[in-house]
Amino acid sequence: MARPRSQYVCSECGGATPKWQGQCPQCNAWNTLQEAVVPERGAAKNRYASLAPSADVQLLGAVAAEDLARMPTGIEEFDRVLGGGLVEGSVVLIGGDPGIGKSTLLLQALAHLSASREVLYVSGEESPGQVALRARRLGVEADALALLAEIALERIVASIEARHPAVVVVDSIQTLYSEQLQSAPGSVAQVRECAAQLTRLSKQTGTAVVMIGHVTKEGTLAGPRVLEHMVDTVLYFEGDTHSSYRLVRAFKNRFGAVNELGVFAMTDRGLRGVSNPSALFLSQHGQQVPGACVLVTQEGTRPLLVEVQALVDTAHVPNPRRLSVGLEQNRLAMLLAVLHRHAGIALYDQDVFINAVGGVRIGEPAADLAVMLAVVSSLKSRPLPSGLAVFGEVGLAGEIRPAPRGQERLREAAKLGFSRVLIPRANAPKKAIEGLETVPLDRVEQALQLAWER
Repeated sequence: MARPRSQYVCSECGGATPKWQGQCPQCNAWNTLQEAVVPERGAAKNRYASLAPSADVQLLGAVAAEDLARMPTGIEEFDRVLGGGLVEGSVVLIGGDPGIGKSTLLLQALAHLSASREVLYVSGEESPGQVALRARRLGVEADALALLAEIALERIVASIEARHPAVVVVDSIQTLYSEQLQSAPGSVAQVRECAAQLTRLSKQTGTAVVMIGHVTKEGTLAGPRVLEHMVDTVLYFEGDTHSSYRLVRAFKNRFGAVNELGVFAMTDRGLRGVSNPSALFLSQHGQQVPGACVLVTQEGTRPLLVEVQALVDTAHVPNPRRLSVGLEQNRLAMLLAVLHRHAGIALYDQDVFINAVGGVRIGEPAADLAVMLAVVSSLKSRPLPSGLAVFGEVGLAGEIRPAPRGQERLREAAKLGFSRVLIPRANAPKKAIEGLETVPLDRVEQALQLAWER
């Protein structure tokens, strides 16, 4: 019997090469080539024979643009990240570390949907008894939830076509295999083929498909990069498994806002949405402490108040350390240079440590002003006044630039009891907000002068 031929497939671009190389010749990515068995000639001849019939060419102006109906999952925070709920015919990919709560969240959502719709839970990692035990532990009403323990793609497709469910959850896409390919489950070819077949079936039948994806040790979704391009929505679970809080963030969403954030608390009865997430990211100090500044940030369409903490200490080595957790480290170095150049505050002999409370990651430049005030507060051991919040981007010329959605940020600060906010002048509200004093700023020097005024 002839030995099956093998080739090496890139997990980033899907390109193939007959020999292993350290760098993919197609996309130049390093250490992404994985061995896969080459299918025999004719084995995949009819792989795409079940495609939908080709449609005629249409003018875009003649196509009716209809609002897509949403299916609420019963979990408000999950619906927020999805953009209002699941859309018919959409494909959602959700990834995260092992044990962070992906299967728990989707089982809770399916249990709610099963009360009014036909749903199907495809388990490729757990037996039916294990899924039933988890449902009992969570205390969900899942009597009408259809369960299929299967990893063969063809049998899963046949079950979907026979039952016509409104929502299908696949746990997980890396465990499935297609009989048309000879490679092992979880290989680049199998993941790409199974995801493509399920996506095609979802578009043809209108079934919403939610796929759970494994992540690598680097934190990215395992499998080819094209997997994220196929689907409509990509969600990531974030958070420390040792903490009781979880964050679900949307990195791609064709039916909603990108970078939307959902906050959950892990309890013994499953994941529960947190209605006021700002309380998680604000430290509860008995009195004002140096080095703490409250930032009004924006995550998708949701304004959040996050406490930014700074610690400035004398360096005992020739090269002072610059460490940032939850904020971009290169931007910290830039802000320290702006402080020196435009405010005369030198930190070349100081270690600077920055942390965003609660484990949240802040990527927007509107956090610049909060970082600078926290650093100066720690350096001078002067606590900022109570009830103060800030936001604004700092430029290299020392100017304070506006941030998007300034009105929503101000309303959130007022709602949580803050009385004074330092803002860029371009974000100054046209009408006064009751109980909130807004201080418009133009320059960094001005911010350092007015921050400690009461």
